[in-house]
Amino acid sequence: MNTTPSIRAFSRHALASLAALLLAAAQPSLAVDSDPPAKDKLAAARAEIQAGRWAAAIQALKQVNDTSSADWNNLMGYSHRKAKSPDYAAAERYYDDALRIDPQHRGALEYSGELYLMLGELPKAEARLAALDKACLLPCAEYTELKNAIARYKASGGKSAGSWAP
Repeated sequence: MNTTPSIRAFSRHALASLAALLLAAAQPSLAVDSDPPAKDKLAAARAEIQAGRWAAAIQALKQVNDTSSADWNNLMGYSHRKAKSPDYAAAERYYDDALRIDPQHRGALEYSGELYLMLGELPKAEARLAALDKACLLPCAEYTELKNAIARYKASGGKSAGSWAP
């Protein structure tokens, strides 16, 4: 009994089925209940921040008004801190809100630590560095940046509030 023809037929059928599955997987889904790709609602604000347009970034963030987002609060704090006329009190409030939402938010930990250096509050900056050390599984960029900022601050002799910038 020769089974070779039936094995060949089976193999052709299996290959045809596999090809059909691969082709179907490559086609975009037209299902009505599928979710569209997620859009970064903070993209416009991030673009303004990247360009150094702090007032425009604040306006873009206000339009989104996602106060329950740690990222939103972090970017709002950062924009207030970097603005032409910085509002350090507002920056601290936004960073604190970000950290209430997500106590391990690495950006808010780094940036609030830098804010504390600008305000001459080295112990608070060092506390943020310690929190970053715990939040990062490995040395992360935020930890390294704040650690270097603290070293520069100490090397500068800890100049008065507002005169030192990371």
